Amino acid sequence: MKLDSYNFDEIIDRHNTNCLKVDLLNERYGNANLIPLWVADMDFRTPDFIVNAIKKRCEHEVFGYTFAPDAYYESIIKWQKCKHQWDIEREWLCYIPGIVKGIAFVLDCFTRPGDKVIIQPPVYHPFRLVPEMQQRQVVNNPLKQVNGAYRMDFEHLESIIDEQCKVLILCSPHNPGGVVWEKETLDRLAKICSRHNILIISDEIHAEMVYPQYTHTPFPSVSHTAASCSLTFMAPSKTFNIAGIVTSYAVIPEPNIRNKFFSFLRARELNEGTIFSYEATVAAYTHGAGWLQQMRAYVMDNVKFVTEYLDEEIPAIKVYQPQASFLIWLDCRALKLDQEELVYLFKDKAGLALNDGSMFGPGGEGYMRLNAGCPRAILKRALDNLRAALLS
Repeated sequence: MKLDSYNFDEIIDRHNTNCLKVDLLNERYGNANLIPLWVADMDFRTPDFIVNAIKKRCEHEVFGYTFAPDAYYESIIKWQKCKHQWDIEREWLCYIPGIVKGIAFVLDCFTRPGDKVIIQPPVYHPFRLVPEMQQRQVVNNPLKQVNGAYRMDFEHLESIIDEQCKVLILCSPHNPGGVVWEKETLDRLAKICSRHNILIISDEIHAEMVYPQYTHTPFPSVSHTAASCSLTFMAPSKTFNIAGIVTSYAVIPEPNIRNKFFSFLRARELNEGTIFSYEATVAAYTHGAGWLQQMRAYVMDNVKFVTEYLDEEIPAIKVYQPQASFLIWLDCRALKLDQEELVYLFKDKAGLALNDGSMFGPGGEGYMRLNAGCPRAILKRALDNLRAALLS
């Protein structure tokens, strides 16, 4: 069967669409004319099978109260089985209105102000911001680099755990490093947290974008121990570029955790998605395999392009090679600039909007995060700007 071919080189103007990535550049960076390579959504057109599913539903022209159809649950179950060889049951599933929101709900449900939440920086900054805003204590268990690769520091983790530690937030695959955690690593983490009665929130929003040479292991599938002490959050949003539709869901095998959390959601009607969240999820998981394969290949070529360009033109900046997703963690430490000078180089001299590495916590200093989920011509223009800025 001939697969559809998608054009990821197409440049789409996203201005004046309430697009966070471009329409808030002036507010966030003080300059509306920067090349936007920051917030983690892609500049590729949303796949036609999702757009068509939404259009078809719109043709009915009545948008009343709705519920999750059987096809919604079936599409998730089949997708997880196909992509991750993970057998999940329908009762384990529940819609959530966003993964960051889901983290906040878990903290509300299972912890109290003053309790401790462990994170593993450098890591996605809401892991720190959400607990802090909820008056929880954030405890850092920084990743360590061994032979240039990120590893979990289990000895340090054991040393910081006390009775106030209630939750650990896991990023799998890791953002910003793009690390696909090995099963043995996840198993060791599960054993430690289970022994200390620490609940693990596993954010797996980048799971479908793992490169073919690596294998993503959903956290609860690691072992009975892992399943008994965790909640997993997933979504098609990053993979299929539909973050604005809000398509997240929780997967919780352990009955006590599941009943408590799902009851919390139901009592607040937080478990109910919109018409379009269900339609988009079913379309993505039913028809999305070919698009995903092509998009991932294009992104991997983008990573290769950035790596080779920097090696040849700006060797002081190194790519921490991602194993998943469209985010690139740039090691700029050889430039010997402090963080303020580094941000000035990228933003003010090169005209680029990237994420400041320091926002990801300890270990992020000297780094910048670049979003490569865009047409290659935009990446080339951005890197040419950076090269010129360094030569000026």
